[in-house]
Amino acid sequence: MIGLFDRLARPLLRALDPEDAHGLTVRALKLTPRSHVAVDDPRLAVRAFGLDFPNPIGIAAGFDKHAEVPDALLRLGFGFVEVGTITPRPQPGNPRPRLFRLEADEAVINRFGFNSEGAVAALARLRARVRRPGVVGVNIGANKETADRGADYVRLVEMLAPVASYFTVNVSSPNTPGLRNLQEAAALDDLLARVLAARERALPLRAVPVLLKIAPDLTLSELDEVVAVARRRRVDGMIVGNTTISRPNGLTDAAARQTGGLSGKPLFPLATRMLAETFVRVEGAFPLIGVGGIDSPAAALAKFRAGASLVQLYSALIYRGLGLIGDIKAGLLQTLGRAVTLGRLVGTDAAEITAEKWPE
Repeated sequence: MIGLFDRLARPLLRALDPEDAHGLTVRALKLTPRSHVAVDDPRLAVRAFGLDFPNPIGIAAGFDKHAEVPDALLRLGFGFVEVGTITPRPQPGNPRPRLFRLEADEAVINRFGFNSEGAVAALARLRARVRRPGVVGVNIGANKETADRGADYVRLVEMLAPVASYFTVNVSSPNTPGLRNLQEAAALDDLLARVLAARERALPLRAVPVLLKIAPDLTLSELDEVVAVARRRRVDGMIVGNTTISRPNGLTDAAARQTGGLSGKPLFPLATRMLAETFVRVEGAFPLIGVGGIDSPAAALAKFRAGASLVQLYSALIYRGLGLIGDIKAGLLQTLGRAVTLGRLVGTDAAEITAEKWPE
């Protein structure tokens, strides 16, 4: 089924405007018949943040922005789905065009700006599937025009806690002016304190894990401060990282001149380096999710060895198709064999990676 879709649909989708192609894909997923999720090899199972994941391959926030198709994505073989970014009030985001393929570089640039149908719409959809199995995290962000952005995150936690497997506090999107300022130590400390207090109020008997998603563009001194705050506030995990505003050497596609966050294959070196730098600073206090440039089993394996307990992908699906999910699982199982567990690989290369020359 997945192979047939890749052969027939991908050429058509690649011929369309990128945002139109994405919308068509989401509509197609809504029409897929409900079926049982295939059972994964137990060697791929991961327990992190107090949650059980049947496999460590997740789809990153940005694909299912409005929580429309989480169950369809789980049926495709993902071990978990992260919906969003959800904002409290609906907002249109930035004007189109705002999504660009860099075909020659197997990359994507977006400047969506948190286009969202809002928390009420997301709550209704997630409430309708709350008794179904599967880990569905909720990525949350602030509305562009909100003066007190912390209040937006608090409101979202209070509204969506009953339907979220976990929350991701997104303070790292480059497309909402001033949002990344929330990564500064004092602002981040205040934000996390308010979010975690809201979590306790919302569900005092079930602590929904709270993860922090950071930018790969932080300096190492900024990363020191972010990790120190995250550890002090005892978040449940971090996601490393979001898109980058940098433009790595070697980009050849003319679309590289577009403003916005870059994702896809060229992000891999920087995102993986930041993952390793984060891993050595966290010192096992909580697990990490590695994101950025995963387009093969080898790339996923490198993320685990750099410090990830779980990984997420999105942009590579444009260039590699849905078959990539199964390819990564098969590649991981081949590496693990019968004696090695995935957990034993986590962070094994982190120290060595942090000693290498900085990616350019």
